[in-house]
Amino acid sequence: MTTYPSIAAVDLGSNSFHLVVAREVDGRLQLLHKEKQRVFLAAGLDEQFNLSEEAIERALHVLQQFAATLQDFDKHSVQVVATYTLRNCRNIRDFLARAKKVFPFKINVISGQEEARLIYQGVANHIHSEDNRLVIDIGGGSTELIIGKHLDHKLLTSRNIGCVTLSNGYFQDLKMTAKRFAKAEIKAEQNIEAISASYRKAGWQTCIGTSGTIKTLSAIAQELFAQDTLTLAVLEQIKQRLIEADSPHTLNLKALPEERYASIAGGLAILIGAFRQLNIDELTYCDNSLREGLLQEMAQNDEFDIRTRTISAVGDHYAVDKQHAEHICETLNQMVDMVRQNWALSEFDLQMLRWAARLHEVGLAINSSGIHKHSGYIVLNAQLPGFTQEQQQLLGTLIRFHRKKIKRTELSTMVEADLTHFARLLTLLRLAILVHQKRQIDQVAKFTLEAMDDSLLLTFEPDWLAQHSLFVADLQQEQAYWKTLNMTLMFPSVG
Repeated sequence: MTTYPSIAAVDLGSNSFHLVVAREVDGRLQLLHKEKQRVFLAAGLDEQFNLSEEAIERALHVLQQFAATLQDFDKHSVQVVATYTLRNCRNIRDFLARAKKVFPFKINVISGQEEARLIYQGVANHIHSEDNRLVIDIGGGSTELIIGKHLDHKLLTSRNIGCVTLSNGYFQDLKMTAKRFAKAEIKAEQNIEAISASYRKAGWQTCIGTSGTIKTLSAIAQELFAQDTLTLAVLEQIKQRLIEADSPHTLNLKALPEERYASIAGGLAILIGAFRQLNIDELTYCDNSLREGLLQEMAQNDEFDIRTRTISAVGDHYAVDKQHAEHICETLNQMVDMVRQNWALSEFDLQMLRWAARLHEVGLAINSSGIHKHSGYIVLNAQLPGFTQEQQQLLGTLIRFHRKKIKRTELSTMVEADLTHFARLLTLLRLAILVHQKRQIDQVAKFTLEAMDDSLLLTFEPDWLAQHSLFVADLQQEQAYWKTLNMTLMFPSVG
């Protein structure tokens, strides 16, 4: 009898936390279980973008419930992503530390671009079309807009405006007036205006909406007007009903649940703003979104492939020397094999080092002087589909400090939180690049590495160092640089 292992995706959104369990059967995803819990994280952000204790407690309570559901899953079968509120709150480290105590799975904070990409994958794998399509997802704290065809996106953006944040700004007391809507719509249009020209130029034939806000508005349109699609005229009619009712409490609509009262006006204003700015004719709701996109990639084991394609695309864009990069990768393979056990390095650590090797020279496109700074800046600020914020931060920081001084003041709190691990990866990367600095593979000496807790012993063939005094000077300089990370580089004395 064939068994189909289950996988799970968890979406820690600004308004709700979602859990979806599925299995892949004959190449298709079969959904087995769904959970949705209101958390209202975005409503818990103060003016300094700190998450309130009450919001944290609500989130931890739901995570504890999800942990119980997932107790029989191993860590490789569960993917957890956090979006707008958690990627923007200042006390994220405190939240993640507390979450780890009640929820055993790693929480990946993803960028708005990565959120948009996963949303598109969720839609594209569900609705097959030959047309260009515009996908809109209105969340609690952000709104994602994507243009794509088939499974490939063409334009991605995440705007920092959501149904909860806009409602808190203009409809906090649930009073819905024409004047308030006008102000909220202007705010939404201003936010979308920056991308409207490029999106209209790219064009689309169909427009698809996802998320709870658009689902609710579509249900209201069906209940009030028997409309299966949303148009600007229909949205204006819904707005007029809200204004006439003054408050959602008096609407008595089955399609508008009480938990949507506080956010529906903001979501409606955003969608009206999008329709106006992008000249949208009509929009159809799709139930698939970020979670389904995440599940799809898990089922296809596509995560590494996406990131590898991303690295390759960035390398091609900046015309990196691929042969040189591959030589460094081969040396990194050898180094990691030598130290893996003592330093407890994973296959992902090696992959991260390879990615860093392949992109460490992208800064040459700007200037060879200060290449490490230019390369680090490019990687830290580029769109890197498939990478979480934490992964991109680690990759960019490794590249930023692949040579010259290592400045602790420039390390992020994420890197500082696991400095030993970062230091081990960085020292290996620096050594591998140093070994290949002459770009002549026939001049690379045979060596061995021995790892201790905070040190590396580098040994070469007899007399090799004595014949390469310049390389010895480089190693001595590395010794000085490594002290910043409390790491020691040892090698046999010469003469």
